[in-house]
Amino acid sequence: MVKFGLQFKATLENVTNVRPSGDDFRWFLKLKCGNCGEIPDKWQYVNLEESVPLKGGRSSASMVQKCKLCSRENSIDILGDTIKPYNAEDSESFKTMVQFECRGLEPIDFQPQAGFSAQGAESGTQFPEINLQEKDWTDYDEEVKESVGIFEVTHQFIKC
Repeated sequence: MVKFGLQFKATLENVTNVRPSGDDFRWFLKLKCGNCGEIPDKWQYVNLEESVPLKGGRSSASMVQKCKLCSRENSIDILGDTIKPYNAEDSESFKTMVQFECRGLEPIDFQPQAGFSAQGAESGTQFPEINLQEKDWTDYDEEVKESVGIFEVTHQFIKC
């Protein structure tokens, strides 16, 4: 069992507290089998709401899958207490946003999509529906009359 941290990096303009919204937030990942190295073409997602029992019945994981090549059963679990917001002071540097506990899998890519939220750095205005699939997002904060945005979204995985 290995823990991997998803590190998030972006340039923030007049926003802070960028975070996934809700337990149903979908973390879209590409996962590599630790046994044979197979990487499926399709994006797979995990979220906190889903829990699948592991063989032996002692615990559960966010996702359990059987490798198509080697038939090994692998799992990944989101460590919910590790989810952290990305704040204005983190702008332009990598920060671990979430950790995954992996058995037989290694996350190798992440695709941000819809479901992020943030708030105005000065106003506290809530921006609840942010889609980062294009790696950039812009809006306007009426309260302070200035543009807000999240730009140049990138990521990396680290072993924890």
